[in-house]
Amino acid sequence: MKKAKKAVALRYDPQKDNAPRITAKGQGEIAQKIIEIAKEAGVPVKEEKDLVEVLSRLDLYEEIPPETYVIVAQILTWVYEVNKKGKK
Repeated sequence: MKKAKKAVALRYDPQKDNAPRITAKGQGEIAQKIIEIAKEAGVPVKEEKDLVEVLSRLDLYEEIPPETYVIVAQILTWVYEVNKKGKK
């Protein structure tokens, strides 16, 4: 049996947050809706199954744990690069 797709959305406001926070999470149809909303809003979507597994265990609005900082920073760098290329 195929596992349901999972998705987690993050927000980071350096003025308010010490680390990125979970703003949405879900699996199956909810995950598809999170991805659809992100794409419609022009937010790049990156698939990282292991990271989603860890982050999906957190509560909404909870900051990500320190052990995920490096991978999340790499994804944020990727998002920055994608956005920069899109503005050319």
